[in-house]
Amino acid sequence: MDRALIVCDSPKGTDFYRDFLLQNGCGDVVVVDNGAEAKRRMIHQDFSICVINAPLRTESGEQLSIELAEKNICQVILFVKAEYMEEITERVEDFGVITVSKPISRQMFWSALKLAKVTQKRIDMAQMENMKLQKKIEDLKLVSRAKCVLIEYQGMSEEEAHKYIERQAMDQRMTRVEVAKDILNRY
Repeated sequence: MDRALIVCDSPKGTDFYRDFLLQNGCGDVVVVDNGAEAKRRMIHQDFSICVINAPLRTESGEQLSIELAEKNICQVILFVKAEYMEEITERVEDFGVITVSKPISRQMFWSALKLAKVTQKRIDMAQMENMKLQKKIEDLKLVSRAKCVLIEYQGMSEEEAHKYIERQAMDQRMTRVEVAKDILNRY
C-alpha cells in the first residue's frame, strides 16, 4: 500500500495508527482530524487505504466511511466502540467498509489491514482489466469506422473492407488499428 489517510482527532490514536501503518508497508501517511478535510484530501490525492477512528468530534464517522468507500477506490477501515460494532457493521458492510472494534488489538488491526491490502490488489487488477477492455473497445470502434469509410468511398462490402484492413496490416507489418487510422486520415 502506497498512501494511507488517517481520520482521527485524538493525538494518541493518530500516533498509534501512523506508526502501525508505517511499520506495515504504508510509505506515505496523511493525517486529518475531521471528515470535511478527509473528503477534500480524497479529491486531490489517491489513497489506497483510509483509517477512520470513530467517533470524531463533529460526526460519528459512519457516514464518512460510506461516502469515502462509495466515491473513491480505496479501502476504508472504520474503528468503532465495541458496543456499537454489530449495529454499525450492518449499516456499512454493503459499501465495502471494514469495521474493527475498539479497544484495538494489534492482531485485529493487522488482520484488517491485510484484508484491505488483498482487496485493494483485486480492485487494482479489475481496474487494469477494465482499462484493457476499454482500449480494445476503442480499437474496435476505430476499425469499424475505417470499414465504414471503405464501404462508403470505395464501394466495398463489409467483408471486403475487413479483408482489406487485415491484408494491409499483414503486408505493411502494422496493427489493424494503425491501418484504420491511416484509412481515416486519408479520407
